[in-house]
Amino acid sequence: MIKVTCAIIRNEDNEVLVVQRGKATDHPFKWEFPGGKLKSGESEEECIIREVVEELSMDIVICGKLPSVEFDYGIKQIKLIPFLCDTLDEFPFLSEHLVYKWLPAKELMSVDFSEADVFVAKSYLEKVKDYKNPEKITVSEPDRSMIEDSELQSMIKKRVNAREVEWVATSAVENPAVFAKLFEYSNSEDKQLAFHSSWTLTKVCDRYPDLIYPYLADMIDTLSKLDNESALRSFLRIISLSDFAKINASLHGILVDFCFNMLNSANSAIAVKAYSMEILYRLSVIYPELANEFSVSIRILMEDGSAAITSRGRMILKKLGEMPINSKSNLK
Repeated sequence: MIKVTCAIIRNEDNEVLVVQRGKATDHPFKWEFPGGKLKSGESEEECIIREVVEELSMDIVICGKLPSVEFDYGIKQIKLIPFLCDTLDEFPFLSEHLVYKWLPAKELMSVDFSEADVFVAKSYLEKVKDYKNPEKITVSEPDRSMIEDSELQSMIKKRVNAREVEWVATSAVENPAVFAKLFEYSNSEDKQLAFHSSWTLTKVCDRYPDLIYPYLADMIDTLSKLDNESALRSFLRIISLSDFAKINASLHGILVDFCFNMLNSANSAIAVKAYSMEILYRLSVIYPELANEFSVSIRILMEDGSAAITSRGRMILKKLGEMPINSKSNLK
């Protein structure tokens, strides 16, 4: 029996990612949850993270697991091992599939899944139903003032589910040292710690956006020094959602240079380019003289870009076209 992992990947809107197989596959044109075969010596968790990176160029955080599904296709028998995952990435870069869709849970059964994936979809829908009708439980709160550095690192490196993120967010409000630690860990040379910390930091900022402003200058200064693409994506997302009126004007030029470099780099990930485009648009509203150069960069990017970048580029170009022409300020 072949062991295969798959990922139920959820975005910020709780939509689930599904992908369609190509013609020259075992299940032509069927839809599935992304994943692949377990390699020798590889853990199930390592397998699904590797497969998602290889197939979609996306970063995921594993948040849970669903029951395995054993299925006999006639030509092969598989054991499908599903993981519940979250992502901050909006745009998969397809290397093996034809197309993708983000679907709300209620629409999952509308696609033509491979047989084993049908059982995974039904299992997920049961999980969602249980989540919407949880049992009433009482959770005792630990003393947040006594959080140990090693304890926080251990929790974040292992995995952070929705309840733990909420706990960390509340802790960060009551104890600024917790938020400072998340920022510190996001710059760690330990890539797993940096990825999970920056992901948690983003979730905390979604919940309490004002917490980031004392750190924005250091975050912007760190962008060009980051050696972790996952943390870079998280930082750019946080900046793109920030109130630019609260960002010191002396940092605007640094952001402009960095984001243009990301757009022009062949090595930048789709998510990095997408967040850079959003930041440059926000800056173009403040400095309209940037709009022409920005528009040219978008059009060049769209010539050879993915469908996701082309779609985002068209949206940004439309917004740039609706901007007022006059400008009252110059970018220093």
